[in-house]
This record gives sequence, structure tokens and C-alpha cells, in this order.
Amino acid sequence: MSTVDSLGALDSSAEGLSSEDAADRLRRFGPNALRTHTVRPWSVLLRQLRNPLLLLLLAAAAVSGLTGDPTDASIIGVIVGLSVGLGFVNEFRSEQAVAALHAQIRHTALVIRSGAPQRIDVVDLVPGDVVQLSMGDIVPADMRLLDVSELECDESILTGESMPVEKSCNPATDQSSCALMGSIVRQGSAKGLVVRTGMQTSFGKIAAGLGDRPGETAFQAGLRQFSFLLVRVAGVLTVSIFVINIALHRPFIDALLFSLAIAIGLTPQLLPAIVTVSLSSGSRRLARRKVLVKRLVSIEDLGNITLLFTDKTGTLTEGHITFDRTADAEGTATPRAHLLGLVCNDAIVDGREAVSGNALDVALWDAAPSELADEASAWKRVATRPFDHERRISVVLADAPDGRRWLMVKGEPEGVLARSDGVPPAAAETLSTLYDAGARVIAIAARSAPHVTKLTDDEERHLEFVGFAVFTDRPKADAAQSLARLAQLGIVVKVITGDSRQVAVKVCRDLGVDVLGALSGAEVDAMDDAALGSAIDRTTVFARVGPETKSRIVRVQRLRGADVAFMGDGVNDAVALHHADVGISVDTGTDVAKDAADIILLDKDLGVLADGVVEGRRIFANTIKYVLMATSSNFGNMFSAAGASAFLSFLPMLPSQILLNNLLYDSSQMTIPTDNVDEEMLARPSAWDIGFIRSFMIFFGPLSSIFDFATFGVMIGLLHAHAAEFRTGWFVESLATQSLVIFVIRTRRSPFWRSRPSRPLTLASLVVPLVGVALPYTPFGHALGFTHLPGVYYPILGLMVLMYLVLVEEAKGLFYRHRPIGPPLAVPAPHHARRIRRRAARFTKVVRPPAKR
Repeated sequence: MSTVDSLGALDSSAEGLSSEDAADRLRRFGPNALRTHTVRPWSVLLRQLRNPLLLLLLAAAAVSGLTGDPTDASIIGVIVGLSVGLGFVNEFRSEQAVAALHAQIRHTALVIRSGAPQRIDVVDLVPGDVVQLSMGDIVPADMRLLDVSELECDESILTGESMPVEKSCNPATDQSSCALMGSIVRQGSAKGLVVRTGMQTSFGKIAAGLGDRPGETAFQAGLRQFSFLLVRVAGVLTVSIFVINIALHRPFIDALLFSLAIAIGLTPQLLPAIVTVSLSSGSRRLARRKVLVKRLVSIEDLGNITLLFTDKTGTLTEGHITFDRTADAEGTATPRAHLLGLVCNDAIVDGREAVSGNALDVALWDAAPSELADEASAWKRVATRPFDHERRISVVLADAPDGRRWLMVKGEPEGVLARSDGVPPAAAETLSTLYDAGARVIAIAARSAPHVTKLTDDEERHLEFVGFAVFTDRPKADAAQSLARLAQLGIVVKVITGDSRQVAVKVCRDLGVDVLGALSGAEVDAMDDAALGSAIDRTTVFARVGPETKSRIVRVQRLRGADVAFMGDGVNDAVALHHADVGISVDTGTDVAKDAADIILLDKDLGVLADGVVEGRRIFANTIKYVLMATSSNFGNMFSAAGASAFLSFLPMLPSQILLNNLLYDSSQMTIPTDNVDEEMLARPSAWDIGFIRSFMIFFGPLSSIFDFATFGVMIGLLHAHAAEFRTGWFVESLATQSLVIFVIRTRRSPFWRSRPSRPLTLASLVVPLVGVALPYTPFGHALGFTHLPGVYYPILGLMVLMYLVLVEEAKGLFYRHRPIGPPLAVPAPHHARRIRRRAARFTKVVRPPAKR
């Protein structure tokens, strides 16, 4: 169809839809979303029931109830229900918090409604809308192009083809007149008519087949490896316990229930809930500090970074570009440079206000006097070649009000001067002076072009230098403090910028950064990977760097074993953001940069980023506390259960008692995410080390068993306990040692006086053992098979618990003596499917959870 027929078919016009018509179509066609993110209680509940051991235990309990004692089966069912409920409540609350955070991440499109440009959420686009596309945008729907200026789209996400596709607005059968949802505007600009939205688009059909599961991060891989380790060990010992009980001719059902209860108590079933609660509470704290996490596990990865590559503008500088002046070759003001700069301006203007566009273009327009802006508006553009990050210039062919035709070039000074003839020698000195002062500079050149009708590389020659446009972007007042804080956290900061080497070095030195060296993009491109890897260590500033070079720097550094973060907000940053371990962008960044990022900052501030790093390390440290608890207590309990089964004539603990012990212990561990973390644990990165965890398990597990066997000796040899007393005594001792040892395990320091636990953790860890002591004296305790213990047992218990904690504290010093915090792990590069899922996440309608009453 022609553009006119396309508009007619959708009952639209070049002025766009009216607000009323758009609202009506939104009701008819639905949101421009590929999925709707809601918190579903049933899906959370089903995740709690995925444990096959849990289902097997319930089945065995049901058989026991039908063939033996229904009371025990009912008690097992109640305790399992409470355990599942504990995990459900915590995970459901966490998912609600995550949904609320995702609702804050907005993806917008510049749409023309009732003739005026305005930004709206991409999910509110409807067929018939007219959308303005510019370089760096992700196409928000399937569109028929109405007006095109040098438009090229990267459609590799759809087709797998790496080369950008040229687009036009002429009718075609090969979709060259269409821009498809999910593709990226690599060059040029366009205006398009929305034809299909949501799941009706080509991208929607591809994304729907992939599901929601994202790629695995280093933290998740470590979590999975640890879980498999503990499950394998628990499986072997649980089977051994079952075989021992069968060999001693105990009833099959009793032996099976006991073994399954042991297995459930030993497997790290609470670990996902601990991680989820830690991450969601951490994301809420970060959100209050203006850090939005698109993917929760990225918080841990952020805590592991050792090197940060960042751009300069808005990070080290205020990011508020203001036009200062124009200057000719001698540095004298030249109004003609300002006029031609406005003629070449690509800012999108509504009346006298620039509503969108490159920051330099917006600043140049906003600073223009009314008469100069009116004069520039009188020029008539004939053709354009928009700015691109390879050539770093834009070109405009335009007719002046007097009818003369001019070809104008605006962009990077070095590129513009290289295309100009007869440049005064003073121009280079003036440019160097401006750079030394830390100014942002673009150059403008032009020539008369009466016979030119089409822009090519050959036409961009023999220009006359007109002048420089000078902009200021002052260093941030708090940037030096933020850089010092990152250095204290063990993070090296390096600057990658498209600006000149002199400007970047000047800004770094003004902020107190020791500049080891500076390289240009051309010098980097001339190196092989080995040479570049060595050069990165002795380079602080990378200047005049293009998109592929940025990505290569990040990729080479990652291959050397470092955990790398990259911070950027432009279209030329997208590839590097994809390839970094942690991609960081800002809410005001381009669509493609926000799509590639894992974390979005609402305030482009390195201090805010440092908060995120600390929070990531705090969450990881608290997660490891639970892991070490699980290894030290559970592994010891396995040996204790196996040993007791071998010499006792009865089960050392009933299945219902084991499950209750596990439930009470788990309830105290749910407070671990609130715990304080020692400064040395936050001062440097850390990561999963399965060998360290295995060593910890083997070292501390038997210490727990020693005191379990001591309890057995007291109960049998000293108190001559019968079965009910034995089970009650071990239940109380096991619960006390498991709960209280967290005070020792949680820190490498001396507990309490050199490292204080959080108040919730302290209260929970003290209350749970008291519940264990009081339980045998309640009616519920009698139903569970508990009985009163002799009074002499409690002083003995207190002494044994104290001795256990002292022994673990002494052993801790020996264990950690030669074990510093280990280095972080690297993460594999993202795959194509992950790119599609991340791109699809932009088109998600988030249903916010209801507000708390």
C-alpha cells in the first residue's frame, strides 16, 4: 500500500489519532504487551510443593494413617502444611514487592496524538498511532513507514542477520517499508504508522515460544551446585539410615517415614525462600536509593564486580549540557556557526521547546535567541544523513531563504576539520585550548552545493570551516567522594568515552583520579587481544571509542577472569552492556541501552551505584550464612541419626518430631536476611566456592555430632531414659544447638562484642530454643510424643550447649586462619534467546499488587 492508503485503512492521518480515539482502540485491541505480569498465589504455592521428597512423605504418611496410627499421620500433615505455609507467605510477599518495583520501570515511545508529539508507555500504543523513531530506539510495534531519513534497522533479533537493513517508505513486498517490533534503529530517523501490536506482531510470536525463563547467572549456578552437593550427600546418608533400620527389623513404614523426614530436614529446602526474601528485601532497599533491579539475581552479580567501565557524561560530570558560545578559528564568537548548527539540528521540537533528541542538539536549540531560531526555521531541508557513531558526523543539504543550496556538516571536530580545506592553523590551537579547559566541542563546516541532490561520501569534501560550538558539563560535586568509596570497595574505575582524550583526562584529574594512561579508539583497534589485555591494566581513559571497541574492551577484560560492570546510556553502549557481567543504565537512557541493562539507576550517580554494590555483597554474605548453617547443623545430624539408629532399639526421633524441629529451626533462619554484615565482608567481592563449603561441612559437621552423642550418653547412661524421654531430650538439644550456633557462624569475628547480630535474628534464635524447652509441657507436645524431662537434664543441657558454642568458636579461628575471602567467578556471555527474552520484557504490562491497608 501507499502511505496514504495505509493511513486510510486504519482510519488515521499524519497528525495521529485523537486521545479519545486512542483510548477507544486500546479498549478494543488491548495493551501492546507480550505478557501481563501478575502475582499469582497458586503458582507460588505450587512451587512450594515441587519437592518430591515432600510428596513422598505425605503419601507414606497417608499409608501409615490407613494401616496404623492416624494421629501420627495427621500430625505429619499439619507440620508439613505449616512448613509449606511459611515458605508460601515469604515468597508471595517477595513477589508482590518485585511486581511493585517492575511497575516503576517505564518504556516509552514518542507518539503523535492530535498533531502534537508526546511520550507514552509502549504498552498503550494502538493500531493507527503515528510514532517518531530515532537512532537508538527499539521499534515498539509492527509499523508501516511513512517518512524515512537514512533509516537502517538491526533486525538480527528476528532474522539472525547481523547487517542492518535499509528502509524506505515506498511500497514494497519485502517489508523494507516496515519496521518490526523488537528491531533497533541503528541509523537515521523515521515516522511510522502502527499496524500490529502485542502478540499479533512478528516478534510477539517468536517471544511467546521462548517462555519466561532467563539465562543462568554465576550466583544461580553456584546456588544450584551447592544444592546438588547437599542433596547428594543427604541422599546417600538417608538411604543408609533406611537400610540400617530395615536391617534391625523395624517396621518398613516406620523406617520409611523416619528416613524421609530426615531427608526433608537435611535438604536445603528453605534456601530458595532465603534467597528470594534476601533479594526482594534488597531490591526494595535499593529502590529507595533510586536503583531499580530488572533481574533480582543481578544484585549478587553487582556485588561481585572488581572493575567498572563507565562513560563520563552524567556520571563524572553533571550530565546537564549547556551551550556556552560559538568560536571561529581564533576563538572569536561567530553567529553564523550557531545558525548553521540550528539548521543541522536533529532535536524534535514542539513549538519553541525541544522535547527529544541528542543532548547537544537540545542545548543548542534551547540557547538560541528567537530571531535566530526563526531564521533557521526558514531554511528548507532537501536531504540528510543523520549522525552515526562510526563517522561521528551528521550532514544536511538545505536551501537558504535566498534560494542558495548549502551542504553542512556538524560533528566531531577532528572529522569535520579533516573534511575541510584551508583550515586556519589557529583552529587546532583553539580546539586544544577548549579541550584543556574540559569543554565539549563540535565543529561546523559548509560549502555551496547548487547542483547536489543526493548526499554521498564524495560530496562531504572541500568544506569551509565555519566554527566551533562550545558546551559545558561541569564535574559533579560529589563524584570525587563516590570514586573514593568505590576504590575502598576494591573496584577499579576506568572511563570509556566518545569525547576527546584531553577532556576526559582533565575531568578525571579534577576529580582526583590518578590517570595511569589514556588510549584512543584507533590505538585500541590497532592492538590484538593479548596486547589490549595488558594495556587495560595501565590505562584509565579510553577516548573517541566506538560501539564495537567498547564491547571488545569489556569482552577482553572478562576473558582475563575479572567481573566487569559497564555503565552507559546511549545506543553506542548497548553491545557493551550486553557483554558485561552487569549492565547498568539510567532511566533517561536510550531504549536499547535500558533493554540491554540488568540494573537501571533513577539517578546517574556513582554513589548510588556504590550503594548497590554494598547491598549485593550484604545479600550474598547473608545467603552464605544460611548455607554454612545448613552444612554445619544438618550434616552433623545425619551422622547422629545414622549412629543412633544403629544402637537403639527404637527410633531416635519420630518423623513428626523431626519435621517440627525443622519447621521451628527454619522459622528462626528466615530472619537471616535482616542480619548485619561485618565491614570486611563488604570491602571486597566474594563468590560461590563449593570446595570451601564442602570443607566447612566436613570440618564442622562432626562437631555437632559429638554433642549429639554426648546427649545420647547422658540420656541412656546417666538418666536411663526410655524412648519418649530420649526423643524429647535430643529434640531440645538439637534445636538449641542448631539455633544458637548462628551467633558463631554468622561472623569471622568474635560474636556479640565485635560483631552484633540484628535484633530480629537475635530474638528468633533465642525464642526458638525456649519454645523447644516449653513444648513438652503443653498438650500439643504430649500429642507429638514428648514427655517431661528430669530437672537435672537442663543444667547439663546448658553446659553442653555452652561447650559446643565455645568449641565451634575455637574451631572457627583454626578453620579461617588460612582461608581469606575468595575471588569472584566469571559469567558466560548471554545467548541469543536471552536477548529476545530481555527485549520482550519491555512489552510487559505489570499489574501492580494492591496497596497494603
